[in-house]
Amino acid sequence: MLIPVILGISVIIFMLARVIPGDPARLALGESATPQSIDAMRHEMGLDKPIHEQYWIYLKGLLQGDLGRSIRTNRPVMTDLLAYFPATLELTLTAMVITVVIAIPLGIISALKRNSLIDHLTRLAALAGVSMPIFWLGLILIYVLFYVLGWAPPPTGRLGILSSPPKTFTGLFMIDSLLAGDWAIFWESLRYILLPAFCLATWSLAMLLRMTRSGMLDVLGEDYIRTARAKGLPQKIVVYKHALRNAVIPLLTVLGIIFGILLNGAILTETIFSWPGMGRYVVESISWLDYTPIQGIAIFASVIYTLVNLLVDILYAVVDPRIRIVKSD
Repeated sequence: MLIPVILGISVIIFMLARVIPGDPARLALGESATPQSIDAMRHEMGLDKPIHEQYWIYLKGLLQGDLGRSIRTNRPVMTDLLAYFPATLELTLTAMVITVVIAIPLGIISALKRNSLIDHLTRLAALAGVSMPIFWLGLILIYVLFYVLGWAPPPTGRLGILSSPPKTFTGLFMIDSLLAGDWAIFWESLRYILLPAFCLATWSLAMLLRMTRSGMLDVLGEDYIRTARAKGLPQKIVVYKHALRNAVIPLLTVLGIIFGILLNGAILTETIFSWPGMGRYVVESISWLDYTPIQGIAIFASVIYTLVNLLVDILYAVVDPRIRIVKSD
């Protein structure tokens, strides 16, 4: 089912890009371009062909890994994406780690201590996390933690302006610095990523916390949990082996959705913190009316999102053996 889904997405993205006001050929050549040069550029870009021929050319390029060429950078879009994607992926993965490490334990504690003070505080924090706009929170964090207290580094990207990136293995600075044995760059990249990652993770953290609490409350009221406790099993085994394992199925779904949202929704965070990822790339492409990178990023993100959902479906069967149905004659 991934194939028709991606084909449908490609049609929608292609059509939406074509209804954006403006002429990409004129924008590429500048305001002083002559009508003859604009017509020649439109012919070179294939914009003078019927819409169905344009889509067929575009689809053939997709099948060959060709996402077109950016007007602004004059480079293949795939080359630009491979350059910008590691920064976004590292930011997203760090935000996911922060989300999981904080949200799941707090959700479990909140469920075990229902209606206590810690439960009320946790629910209040989750409500605040869902309610605060990312752009507002990012500016507040920069002002307080960097400008006022001086605890956080300046929002200048992945490293300080005087630091050099580590030797490239994966494009992820923390992993590359570890592989290169450069601990100074590792700690510096960790310091620079924590604040934008926490800002990006605020909404997802609140969402996963509430889902964990709700799922645990449902499971803790089941008969098999009461039976396990009546048998004298330790609290840790009851909670983590019996309750959490049965509550993790909906959490996997939420985690898959969260990863896609974080990966595709880092535009504001990357802009505020000057993070050189796909978010800034798409903002600059939109401002230039460079629709080829916009299409490429949308297709790229859609493919990743569908693959993440496929992985979540597979993990269902790994976590819950009841989902693995064996047919026999």
